[in-house]
Amino acid sequence: MSQSVWDATSLPNFTDVDVANIEADLEQLLKRNQEAIDACVSENTHPTWASLVLPLDQLHDDLNNFWSPIGHLNSVKNTPELRAAYNACLPKLTQYYTDLGQNKALYQAYKTLAQSDAANTLTAAQTEALTQTIRDFELSGVGLEGESKKRYGEISQRLSELGSQFGENVLDATQAWSKLITDESELSGLPESALAQAKQMAEAKEKDGWLFTLDFPSYMPVMSYADNAELREEMYRAFATRASDQGGDIKFNNAPLIDEILALRHEMAHILGFENYAELSVATKMADNGQQVIDFLEDLAKKSKSSAEQDLAQLTAFAKDENGVETLNAWDMTYYAEKLRQHKYSISQEELRPYFPMNKVLSGLFHVAQTLFGVDIREEKEFDSYNKNLQLFTISKDGEDIARFYLDPYAREAKRGGAWMDSCRTRRRLSDNRLQLPIAYLVCNFTPPIGNKPALLTHDEVTTLFHEFGHGLHHMLTQVDVSSVSGINGVAWDAVELPSQFMENWCYEPEALAHIAGHYETGEPLPQDLLDKMLAAKNFQSGMQMMRQLEFSLFDFRLHMEYQKGISVQSVINDVRSKVAVITPPEFNRFQTSFSHIFAGGYAAGYYSYKWAEVLSADAFSKFEEDGIFNRDTGARFRDTILANGGSRPAAELFAEFRGREPSTDALLRHSGIAA
Repeated sequence: MSQSVWDATSLPNFTDVDVANIEADLEQLLKRNQEAIDACVSENTHPTWASLVLPLDQLHDDLNNFWSPIGHLNSVKNTPELRAAYNACLPKLTQYYTDLGQNKALYQAYKTLAQSDAANTLTAAQTEALTQTIRDFELSGVGLEGESKKRYGEISQRLSELGSQFGENVLDATQAWSKLITDESELSGLPESALAQAKQMAEAKEKDGWLFTLDFPSYMPVMSYADNAELREEMYRAFATRASDQGGDIKFNNAPLIDEILALRHEMAHILGFENYAELSVATKMADNGQQVIDFLEDLAKKSKSSAEQDLAQLTAFAKDENGVETLNAWDMTYYAEKLRQHKYSISQEELRPYFPMNKVLSGLFHVAQTLFGVDIREEKEFDSYNKNLQLFTISKDGEDIARFYLDPYAREAKRGGAWMDSCRTRRRLSDNRLQLPIAYLVCNFTPPIGNKPALLTHDEVTTLFHEFGHGLHHMLTQVDVSSVSGINGVAWDAVELPSQFMENWCYEPEALAHIAGHYETGEPLPQDLLDKMLAAKNFQSGMQMMRQLEFSLFDFRLHMEYQKGISVQSVINDVRSKVAVITPPEFNRFQTSFSHIFAGGYAAGYYSYKWAEVLSADAFSKFEEDGIFNRDTGARFRDTILANGGSRPAAELFAEFRGREPSTDALLRHSGIAA
């Protein structure tokens, strides 16, 4: 077996990031890369994989290894100095990648290789990588000339800047708001864990009382449990108007950025010969065209709406009959839903927390991965870190190390909200035949440890951890040695959520929960009555949740598909809601101004991917329901088809190979408790 690249230099050095010189160091690296690319192209009259692709892969990897810790720190340990350096570098990186995508000589070199006799000796992964690379050149405007080429570059630059600014505005608007409460009577209903966290946050700011913020671990308990309707309304308004013109500091308003982003995306699509940005988006996805996406979403909405209407009618009747509430406001929905959940199932997320200490959940997660996929996971103690709670793990298989991942689990100041997996290193074969092993970042924003207690997770947080780890497995268990189609690289975006959503299923299986759950003080397993209640409550209000996700997906896709100059973003979301929503938010709600997935992430005209992939993941899991949820043969089959192949083969082909047929929506509707 060839030697693997696995030493101290395989890991990023976060403490060595020289913020003052990032821009200069990047310029030097980009200049070196560009000169090397030019030389590589000029010398390759008869290109081969070894003479063309491998040297370019090394240049791309060098750039990634430089930029990866910088981009990561910008998300998890944001400072004014780092932000300024990061933003100064973005235009240079964008220009570099724009020039790369429009390098006609390089494009021709790849085409020459693809059409040469040497192409007959390539592996299937190498052939797919070539195909995707040539396609991406064409989608990057390699055929453009003159003014169109110049304008495409300008648009790419500006979109990069706008995306970064959008994300910064959401972060800044979130952190700009806080609420200090000194009278404990205003906090009735809040569980002990939420009070302790708020007290700890106040003490960290050297204040007396309880401090609340718009970070999810602080916001959500108030919306779920606080009896104080005025406090719920105040926090809801602040959260629902973040980065908008409806509240807070107007300098964080993202509405003008959205208008500009949409206009530029539409113009870019036209320059590349597409009718709209939605069609450009699906050019690299499983979906054949935009109308297929709309039909898919509308079909799911049609099948789910009556279930959502029943959910709402039940909640409305409960609030009226049990609490005398005639009208449910937006800030009442989560509160009374939690009361209804407890009324129906006598269970709450807070009641489950003591049974999900972080170390036990991690142990259970690793047990699931070990049983299904035949891997072992161990923690590393010595590594360069940027936070005391950061952890590093190594994955091995058959006694050989194959991957590593960082886990950054808890919410804190200067850290972007949400949860994500990102690539730190990609698996690839080097020119000397050594193998570079993959490394992943797994980032969450869970409730941190409070006082002397360990971090106690809600079941929702447990599910989030399994979700992100599923992305990580896709990146780390790949057996593909070609970087551009290794792991999650090259995977159709509407299939990339398949492994992540697939892993969530084990959070609801009693056989798996026996390993995931255990009381933080006694180690006692989750009591049978709590387990029964939790499973019974699994699909509580699933119809409303389904319609909410479909609302976001249709809004995103229609916004990009129907764009025209002067379009009102608010009118699009209003029209979508009139067709699919069972609850209409208040007029001041501006969720779109913090919709980072589509305006600062990779989900533009692609948010539907969550539902598209959920069909795949539910159907894939139904195979385990048939064979046994810990069936090692089925687990190995999933590993060796879906996970191992990465983007080296079409996602639809891999799914059909694993499942033995085309996907069906039946499993999703069944798992969601929604009758087809």
